[in-house]
Amino acid sequence: MKRNKILYWIATVWLALGMLSTGIAQLLEVDEAVVNFMALGYPKYLMSLLGAWKILGVTAILIPKQPLLKEWAYAGFFFLMSGALFSHLAHEDDLSTLFGPSLLLVLTGLSWYLRPDSKKVNKRN
Repeated sequence: MKRNKILYWIATVWLALGMLSTGIAQLLEVDEAVVNFMALGYPKYLMSLLGAWKILGVTAILIPKQPLLKEWAYAGFFFLMSGALFSHLAHEDDLSTLFGPSLLLVLTGLSWYLRPDSKKVNKRN
């Protein structure tokens, strides 16, 4: 059980750092982020929305309690990163562009799967 808790925090911290850093880059419209985003055919204004959602999702995952909010954040991260992967594949980008979204998708799944019971939504039967 202790091993799972350690693995949970490793995955969650790396997930939070990845989402926070890319979210900030999108909100600040860092040149490289803008070029990569627009190369996929998306409008620049969408970056601000996605960046804000990432930062809010990180906040939701790291704050205590609020298990339902955490579920929504994990779902949002899953949709964002699977969408990013699909976008790069559809655009026939270089395979190296798949690393970041793939890593964040795996970290999302690990963090969600390994989360302690206190961070899960209680099921009532």
